[in-house]
Amino acid sequence: MVKKLHPDIELSPAYGSRAMTEPVPRYTLPEGELPPDTVYRLIHDELMLDGNARLNLATFVTTWMEPEAEQLMAETFDKNMIDKDEYPRTAEIETRCVNMVARLFNAPEDNDVVGVSALGSSEAVMLAGMAMKWRWRKHREDAGQPSSKPNLIMGANVQVVWEKFCRYWEVEPRYIPMSEGTYVIQPEEVIQRIDENTIGVIAILGTTFTGEFEPIEAIHDAVVDYNSAHGLNVPMHVDAASGGFVAPFIHPDLRWDFRLPNVVSINASGHKYGLVYPGVGWAIWRDRRHLPEELIFHVNYLGGDMATFTLNFSRPGNQIIGQYYNFLRLGREGYTRIISTLRDTATELSTRVAELGPFELLSDGSTIPVFAFRLKDATRYSVYDISERLRARGWQVPAYTMPPDANEIAVLRIVIREGFSRDMADMLIADIDKVINELDRSPPAQPKAATEAFHHG
Repeated sequence: MVKKLHPDIELSPAYGSRAMTEPVPRYTLPEGELPPDTVYRLIHDELMLDGNARLNLATFVTTWMEPEAEQLMAETFDKNMIDKDEYPRTAEIETRCVNMVARLFNAPEDNDVVGVSALGSSEAVMLAGMAMKWRWRKHREDAGQPSSKPNLIMGANVQVVWEKFCRYWEVEPRYIPMSEGTYVIQPEEVIQRIDENTIGVIAILGTTFTGEFEPIEAIHDAVVDYNSAHGLNVPMHVDAASGGFVAPFIHPDLRWDFRLPNVVSINASGHKYGLVYPGVGWAIWRDRRHLPEELIFHVNYLGGDMATFTLNFSRPGNQIIGQYYNFLRLGREGYTRIISTLRDTATELSTRVAELGPFELLSDGSTIPVFAFRLKDATRYSVYDISERLRARGWQVPAYTMPPDANEIAVLRIVIREGFSRDMADMLIADIDKVINELDRSPPAQPKAATEAFHHG
């Protein structure tokens, strides 16, 4: 039996249909429906104008996962993470992940593990900052002291989310400026800014500007000594968005985490070197004392009582599933192998960049697989000219200035992620070399300058 095809769908080629020959409204809803294959083609073709995610060397965010992980994530898009009564196995998997991350960060074995998943480190930072402020405020109020002027100490190299936290939650940011040759904060600069209104000190495990680790143990020890000498209890939070899933595997002896007793909370991005598609992050506290109970809501909703500490009440569970897949699939051995390979690729590539001649390295990719470099002579052309010409070849290599007080320094930065092969590194070096030769032969009339701020995540 021959099936008769519908004349308006089956026999209408996508590019020959009327819907594809007349404009589709951009900012208003169409009056009628369109066939699904036509809508797919319209959107698919427009997205072809986006950059190639695999060639995006600006972002830390994961751009490749195994097909099995993608399948599991596709199967769990429709599960709302907040509905733990309806999706108890997803909730259990989240709990397992929190425990795995806490143990990875050397949380004390005799403590109750306290942590939450988040949409990314941006949400996790907000939650950790709130916990520090609430705990400081209660301590001040219990002592009969004013609590109207909280401050937070951090470097000018922090990710913009910390600036947002301070503005949204009315906390004075006490920034430590950078200087040429020093792009991380130092212990003596931290303690110069501490007082009784300091809710905490932020130290970064993998700054987004250069990939460097701040000297967390030295900062920790200086803060502990200052607390002891002045009768204070200023805690530390570690922003491990970039390095939290790197250091445990390739720098296992580095003391930056809960092995340091005054580190009370840590955030990390699962969608960076946790190797999961965006967006998933983690906020982990040393123990329950450091997460004030009044921040936890108990909600009688969707079938049961739920304890929740999030800024988002609805989000899919598929990123949690993707993280759990990686934890089971890779284990310590797999993560160590992958991160080691990325580190080796980054250090080899940074060496080759330096050998080209015009560049000076600010970092070499040995901490996290990220390195930054600048031109030795920027009088004839700039890093922005190089970035622009590399983009014409498909590569997205960002150019930007360093933080305040070092912002006369303009750099290029390369982030190595899973999926960036040694062959791709060869092609990138070849294209950088070609761009340099072109600019040497025919420099622009005026070196290109920065036109807008660069987002470092």
